[in-house]
Amino acid sequence: MLHTTLLLLISTAPPDTTRRVQQLGEVVVAASKVEESILQSPVTVEKLTARQLRLTPAPSFFEAIEHVKGVQVITPSLGFKVINARGFSNTTNVRFAQLVDGIDNQAPHIGGPIGNVLGPSDLDIQAVEIVPGTAAALYGLNAINGLTNFSTRNPFRSEGLSVQQKAGANHVNDANTGAHVFSETSVRYAKAVSPKLAFKVNGTYLRGYDWMASDPTDINPNGNATTGLLGPDNPARDPVGSYGNESSNRSNLTLGGKTYQVARTGYREQDVVDYRLHTLRYDAALHYKLNPRAELAYTYRGANFDNVYQRSNRFQLSKYHLQQHALQLTTPVVQARAYFTRENTGRSYNLRSMAENLDRSFKSDADWNREYTSAWNRATQDGHTVAQAHAAARAAADAGRLQPGTPAFQQRLRELADINNWDQGAALRVRAGLLHAEGQVNVGEALRRDTKGLPAWADLLVGLDHRTYFIQPDGNYFINPEQGEDPYSTLTYGKTGGFVQAGARLLEQKIRLTATLRADKNDYFSARFNPRFTAVYSPTQRHNFRLSYQSGYRFPSLFEGFSNVNSGQVKRIGGLRVMSDGVFENSYLRSSIDAFGAAVTRDVNTGGLSRSQAIARNQQLLVKNPYTYLLPEHIRSLELGYKAALLPGGHLLTDVDFYYNTYRDFIAQVEAYVPVNAAGEPLAAGADLGAVATALSARAGQARYRLWTNSQSQVYNYGGSLGLRYDVAGGYLAGASVTYARLDRTESADGLEDGFNTPRWAYNLSLGNEDVIKNFGFGLNFRWQARYYSQTFLVTGYVPAYSTLDAQVSYRLPTPNLRLKLGASNLLNHYYVSYLGGPGVGGLYYLQMTYGL
Repeated sequence: MLHTTLLLLISTAPPDTTRRVQQLGEVVVAASKVEESILQSPVTVEKLTARQLRLTPAPSFFEAIEHVKGVQVITPSLGFKVINARGFSNTTNVRFAQLVDGIDNQAPHIGGPIGNVLGPSDLDIQAVEIVPGTAAALYGLNAINGLTNFSTRNPFRSEGLSVQQKAGANHVNDANTGAHVFSETSVRYAKAVSPKLAFKVNGTYLRGYDWMASDPTDINPNGNATTGLLGPDNPARDPVGSYGNESSNRSNLTLGGKTYQVARTGYREQDVVDYRLHTLRYDAALHYKLNPRAELAYTYRGANFDNVYQRSNRFQLSKYHLQQHALQLTTPVVQARAYFTRENTGRSYNLRSMAENLDRSFKSDADWNREYTSAWNRATQDGHTVAQAHAAARAAADAGRLQPGTPAFQQRLRELADINNWDQGAALRVRAGLLHAEGQVNVGEALRRDTKGLPAWADLLVGLDHRTYFIQPDGNYFINPEQGEDPYSTLTYGKTGGFVQAGARLLEQKIRLTATLRADKNDYFSARFNPRFTAVYSPTQRHNFRLSYQSGYRFPSLFEGFSNVNSGQVKRIGGLRVMSDGVFENSYLRSSIDAFGAAVTRDVNTGGLSRSQAIARNQQLLVKNPYTYLLPEHIRSLELGYKAALLPGGHLLTDVDFYYNTYRDFIAQVEAYVPVNAAGEPLAAGADLGAVATALSARAGQARYRLWTNSQSQVYNYGGSLGLRYDVAGGYLAGASVTYARLDRTESADGLEDGFNTPRWAYNLSLGNEDVIKNFGFGLNFRWQARYYSQTFLVTGYVPAYSTLDAQVSYRLPTPNLRLKLGASNLLNHYYVSYLGGPGVGGLYYLQMTYGL
């Protein structure tokens, strides 16, 4: 059991020699796509075994991944966690792949997984392998920051009935709500019908109350700074945890000779979301042995769930459905798999669009602004201060507004949740599919079966894969831009790739060298090539030094390439030329338009200029959009590491790694507006700057776009980690790890590179024993991470440092085969946010009973 930073309550068997053999014999697959010693893996790889996962103080194996060295996990929802490594994290992490038995379990249109909703249960998990660094040379996919592979239990080797029940509570001492019940029920049954045929079935049902996002911080604190209206007096306030008062919901009103920025009132997140969480996961598998070393398996997975999800905005996922069919062949020489994933977003909706259109369906922006202006004028005539007049004007304009919790409010919310146009409603209606086929041949193994074949010191592995995405256009989120008269015909987006990996073991297998070359061809891009070179030097079985260099590409996801969304009077379109042709060339950066508008307002309010004079004075602030159509992202990565079993008996397991990465062509978003005339038509190419400035100075003269494009920056980051695990006498296990990640520098910084969004320091400490006395055990895990700068489209700022203590006590009854565990995640209930705009996460307290595992 090699080092992991997870709190491990390891073995009841006392002999140290048993542990030693197990540690040196443990194998992994994810790092090289063939079985190899974990000590001699050519890149950093972490492994959690079934026993380690069963004994963690975390509520499930998926939560336990947060305790692994080098891994960062953020929490958008109780039922939705996002795994990342080595920087540039976000709430839809399309740079980190998540596999189950080698099968990608992403939601196709999102381009990343929704937590573990399509993954295994705690009863069916066998082991977890995590590669916290680029794996693109072998996997392609979206693995430029790493991947994790969940291995499940084989029904031939793990038969019988297993049942697990968790019951607990969260939101203890939560100021926003009272304590709520948490429950998860899992069942697994497996049976070998004959020596050649076996099956298994799994089911998990989870109920709970989601974590709540209620940050009151104002994103627009200086919207009216030139008039002295700050804090609660600011009529353009935009709290992080409320929606419908964003930039597209603001107007510039001329009141008393000054220009004020005024936002619609909006609604808090808890007003427009149902935090009741339900997840039903199920799967069934049929395994057939063609011979003792060859196995064919068919697996069906499905999930129905309600959840809160976050991209640029937060979403209520409701009646969301994912299903997957997979067929796999596994032999010592050939491995092949094909799978098809279907996605239906059900009754989901966009929280920002919901809040915006609740307000606008009650009263249009034009009517609301008119009533606000009239009420403000009356209030000032009656002698009220400016701040009091704004408060009175808002109350008057909001008279009769739909109130949260009332039948009328709930009825309107249901109506808007079914309107698939975000300028009028909020529905997310996507049907998508993913078809993937791959195969690999261990040529070295095949040739070695012939005595004249490849020598034992040489290896050769080849692989090929193809993937096609299918989208049924809905007319709002997606259209088919290449079908002309039939924009609702199925949109397809495909990629084909393959790799060759050659290796050699030299100097009595003390040196192991591998070289890999991968090529990928996407429908919209020319072929891209990813090399990888690795070397491992093992002077003894206990000491292993590694070095690797590799590069990787990530092609745009479906949403990045093809989105077509009207949202808050902003058109969000994919960055492929087929979607955004002409927009890049004729638009101006929103950041420059905002600066221009603020300067015009300042000169009118404090400089005594007329509006036309202020426009002419500041028009040079406008900046033409310098960005263009999408290219794939690219990374180059250098990694060094050392892995060893130290001290007599190998009881101190040590793992050290260091990496240095270079990124270019980050896929990111830019807001840019095209100037239009009174008829809404784009100004002619070459229009003079004065005409452009006049158009862009008013909302009616702006055609607003949010475009997917590439950053012009080249970004460098580096970091490393150290992990220690010590088997102490008496069955105790102590663990410690520290992780360091730093953004080194950015060349030609243009502000579009994805936020690094990663703490510079994080550490884990653990102590546990499975059998302290008479089948009683305990486990403790303490995790701390430093403050870090978070940069997203929703909000930018610092995430405070936080720490959590997870703990559990356990008792094992040998007869019947029953385990009891009383545990807590975030035992001390210190609420924290893992990223800005996300929910506050408190303690989760649970009692777990497991039978048959």
